[in-house]
This record gives sequence, C-alpha cells and structure tokens, in this order.
Amino acid sequence: MEIKVLEQKKNKLVLKINGGGHTICNVLKDELKNDSNVNLVAYMIDHPLVGVPKMEIETNGKVSPEAAIKKALKKISSDADKLKKNIMKDI
Repeated sequence: MEIKVLEQKKNKLVLKINGGGHTICNVLKDELKNDSNVNLVAYMIDHPLVGVPKMEIETNGKVSPEAAIKKALKKISSDADKLKKNIMKDI
C-alpha cells in the first residue's frame, strides 16, 4: 500500500491510498470519528473497480491530522491483536 499526500495544512490532510479499498478506509474513518479532535473525516473512491481512495481529515487544531491518524492506527492495531488472540484461543 502506498500513501501519497495530496494536500497538507495545519488542520487538514488529504491522502491518496494506492492499494487501499473500502475495508481499510472504513475502519480508519470509523476510528477517526471517535476522536473528539477530528472535525471531519471522509473518503471517496471515484470508480468501484479501478478507483484509488482519497481520504480527507480535518482536526480542530488541538492535534494535527497526522497525530490523529497515528492514534487511530495504534487503536486499530491493538483491537486486531485482541481479536486474533481471542480467535486463536477458541480454535
């Protein structure tokens, strides 16, 4: 997966996520929505078969969009580790 920054400002970040799709974008969007410092998070894919996701994140200025993404990714990783542990225990 390759991430390209399309726009970067103090409180706004727009990313192009090559190799990504609805799965990763929805998980990241949903986790970012839980952050009270994130005012807006959205993504779009122009074409369902060949489109590349573009994600926009805007914060309230207390944290940068990059910091919000890092926090969200750590939480997602932790949740995935817990899920894996529980599944492996039950198999």
